[in-house]
Amino acid sequence: MAASRTDQAEESGDMTDPGAGDPPAFRQAVAALAAARPRPEVVLSPLPPPRRLAPFTHALGASVSADGEELADGRFILLHDPAGDESWRGDFRVVTLARADLEPELATDPLLPEVAWSWLWESLEGRGLDAGEPNGTVTRAGSTFFGGLAGRPARAELELRASWTPADPASAGSHLLAWCGLLAQCAGLPPETSGPAVTALPRRRGPRPV
Repeated sequence: MAASRTDQAEESGDMTDPGAGDPPAFRQAVAALAAARPRPEVVLSPLPPPRRLAPFTHALGASVSADGEELADGRFILLHDPAGDESWRGDFRVVTLARADLEPELATDPLLPEVAWSWLWESLEGRGLDAGEPNGTVTRAGSTFFGGLAGRPARAELELRASWTPADPASAGSHLLAWCGLLAQCAGLPPETSGPAVTALPRRRGPRPV
């Protein structure tokens, strides 16, 4: 069973090999994820895959750092159901979460959710990728501290959750790189390549509050 193979992978510490008994299409997609090389500021790491979302799953965590400061983090999950899923309109699904700290004044921008959502699709389209049945949310939250915590600066955070169906699971690595591009953009890093100007979020000043 898929769960038992996941347990074996966790025990061995190897989260990049889905197991020789997994469907060939899933093995190919996971191999494509393992071969993906994002920009240097983005570090990928294996995560225990969720067991209830699909018969076969693979999960990666990501963090974006610059000058010794973590600016954004998230996770990228690949789901596979060989029988297909009606809501996916396919047998593969990508599920993602991206989070980044904001300057508090940006959190009040009424256009922020639409702009952040558009970044993901611009990143996918920039790599020539088709993404079907997209779903997602953009959430912005702010915290102001009082009492004994009054000395802390106000904090705001952007959270973007998105899922979509990749047209070609063999291109899973490209979907991961597109999402890493989004994460870097949320972190306020400039784009890697030349082309039309893309606005990134200003980098938050100072370390994240503990």
